Formats: sequence, C-alpha cells, structure tokens
Amino acid sequence: MAATPPSAAGLGPRDRLALAAVLLAVALATLDSTIVNTALPAIAADLKSPPAQAIWVVNAYQLAVAGCLLPFAALADRLGARRVHLGGLVAYMLASLGCALADSLTVLAIARALQGIAAAALMSVNIALIRAIYPPQMLGRGVGLNALVVGVSFAAGPTIASLVLAVAPWPWLFGINLPLALLALLVAWPALPRSHTAGAPPDPLTALLTALCFASLVGALSAATQRQPLVVVAPLLALTLGAGALLLRRQAGHPAPMLPVDLLRRPMFALSICTAVASFCAQGLAFVSLPFFFETVLHRDPVQTGFMMAPWAIMVAAMAPIAGRLSDSQAPGLMGGIGLVILSAGMAAMALLPGDASVLRITLGMAVCGLGFGLFQSPNLKAIMSAAPPQRAGGASGMVAMARLNGQALGAALVALCFGIAGSQGPVVALALGAGFAALGALSSAARLWVR
Repeated sequence: MAATPPSAAGLGPRDRLALAAVLLAVALATLDSTIVNTALPAIAADLKSPPAQAIWVVNAYQLAVAGCLLPFAALADRLGARRVHLGGLVAYMLASLGCALADSLTVLAIARALQGIAAAALMSVNIALIRAIYPPQMLGRGVGLNALVVGVSFAAGPTIASLVLAVAPWPWLFGINLPLALLALLVAWPALPRSHTAGAPPDPLTALLTALCFASLVGALSAATQRQPLVVVAPLLALTLGAGALLLRRQAGHPAPMLPVDLLRRPMFALSICTAVASFCAQGLAFVSLPFFFETVLHRDPVQTGFMMAPWAIMVAAMAPIAGRLSDSQAPGLMGGIGLVILSAGMAAMALLPGDASVLRITLGMAVCGLGFGLFQSPNLKAIMSAAPPQRAGGASGMVAMARLNGQALGAALVALCFGIAGSQGPVVALALGAGFAALGALSSAARLWVR
C-alpha cells in the first residue's frame, strides 16, 4: 500500500474527501478573481461594449465578495459552515451558468455579482471547515494546503485564461466551473463535517451595514487604483465611515458580532490580522507594479514579464505546505517575522535592480520574495484560527479572507498613488513601499512572541 502523504496523515477517508472538496471550491473561487482580467478586451468586443465599462465584470465580483464575506461568516456561526458551503456551491454553479449565457455586459455584470456572492460564501468558511477536518495538533498542515491552493490559483488565473481562450470563446471561462463545482458539491455533501452552531437568527440590518461598509471600502480603493476623480472616491469613503460607525453602534455589546470586534480584543488574533493586512498590502503593491517594472524599468517584453512573475508563485507553492508542517511545532510570531523580513529584503532588492539586470538576478529576487511570503502565510493562518474559540470559527475564517482582500486592494490603490507621485519611477517606489509594509508586518508578527 502506498504511503499516506504527510499532509493527509491522520485523516480518515471521509475527512480526505471533505478536504479535497473544500480545496477545489476554494480554487474555483480564487481563480475567478483573476481569470477574467485577460479576457476583458475579448468580452468588450464580443458584447459591443466600451472597454472602460468592461472593468465592471471584475469590479462586480470584487465588490460582492467584499460585501458578503463577514455576513456569511456570521451566518456560518449560526447555521453551520457546512450549510453555508453547500449553499454557496449551488449558487456558484447557477451564477457561472448565468455568466456563460450572458448576452450583454449588464447581464454579465449582474451574473458576476451573484457569482461573487456565492464565492464569498465559499471563502468565508473554508478555513473554518479545515479547522473542523484537522485535529488541533495538525491544523498547520491543513492551512498550509489551503495557502498553497489559494496562492497557486491566484497566480495561475491569467495563464489558465490564456489557455482557455486559445481554444474556446470567453464564455467557457465560466462554463468550465460547472462540472468542477458539481464534483465539489457531490463530494462535499456526504463528507463535510457538521460544526457547532449558535442558533441565533441572522440580523438583516447588520448584514446590510456590513456589506455597505466593506463593499464601499473596496470600491473606493478600486476607484483610486483606476485614478478616478476625488468626487467619486470621497463619497465611497464617506459611506464606508458612516456604515462602519452605525455597524459598531448596532453591534455594541453583542456576544458574537458580525464585525468580530470580540475576536479583535484578543491580542494574538488582532496582531495576526494586522500582520495579514500588511503582508497582503505588500503583495498587492508587488503584483500590480511588477509588470510595469519589468516592462518600463527593465525593458522586458510582455512574454518575458509573464515568465518572470512565475518564481514568486512557484516558491509560495513550494513553501506553503512546508511552513504549514513547521507551524505545528514552531511559534507563528517567529516564523511569520522571519518570512516577512525575507519578503521585505526581496522587494527591496528588486527595487534596486539596475536597468540591465540579468535574468538570474531577477529570478533570484522574485524567488526570495516568494520564499518569504510562503514562509509567513501558513503559520499566520493557523495563529488566527487557533486564537478564536470553536463557536467563532466562522467569524475568524471570514476575517482571514477579508484581511487578504482589503490588503490587496489597498496595495493596488497605493500603486496608483506611487505612479501619480513618481511618474516613470512609480514601479520602483511601489516596490520600496511594499518592502516597508512587509517590514511593518514583520514587526507585528514578532510582537506575538510576547502575547498568548
């Protein structure tokens, strides 16, 4: 009999099926956040829409995910992560079918928003389900696999889109979701574990305020990234602040608030979330600025640029399961701090590359960045989930996804600011700023060595 893979050691057959179903669903939801970008010109041309309006195919998905993550996480604490996940898969299939059949940009944007809502249901509970599948002493391995799947899926989106578009029209970018999501549903239905539920009914007004707060925040950051005028950005920020203030007031004293301020009062949880936001901001700064850096500063063509982005993703994929195993025995504050120091050094080294830098130097710099990010991610995920009580696993899982989404959106917005201030040197400034955010994350991570 073949040896059991280390990542699955100690799991029974049913738990392995449950893990496979969760990871497949996470891969689909993550892929759809980036897979459409490459196809936007083709979609705009086919639907006879101005290219500037086609960006709503991306924005509708992002805004829906941002607005619905925490409401679904709270719903999971009340109804169970299994029910939210299964409902999300069914909705995801229906929304993907709507995207594939869309005959106008308006219909496609609406279907993408519905797909984003379904993806939020999946993303909000994936870590909670992994926590339910793995025993506590092996949780690091589970979150390591999750980090591996998220990292590879996020980076592979444009490549997969190019492969699909080479042999089929753009609707198949959504059509391929149907058999895969159906497979995930058929496996998940009998295999997913049932989790603790609080039983309190959901509060629709609180869910609405939460959705308004975070959707408007991501909308404001997206508008800033696209260099929209202040008259567009300012009202969105005002809506964020207003909805946030009303949300905090309404949730004051609630034992399990939708915006989990009760968890943020726990030092380990709060520091881990701060570390996540800083690190994903650094990642957002890097991933948006690096294509411009390669083409305008290092004078590489688009094909070379695509290959030069690969070492980061490859190293994240290689390190995630290793770091996950190590996190079962090592302090997350130490591992996360070391990883983010390495990421900071790698981004600083990239920013200092001369215009005639060799391919070897570029590859090494990107590999160092991926090494650092991969070393940080799994221990930080485990620290977040371990700091939350079992009955708040849904809220903690939602905050993981929210930290990633908002950090990446902030990083992208800061790239636009760097371009506006530094002009042609904007990519260099953005990479240097990313190194600073990674260093800030390292300090936040190290602070966890002195708290429980």
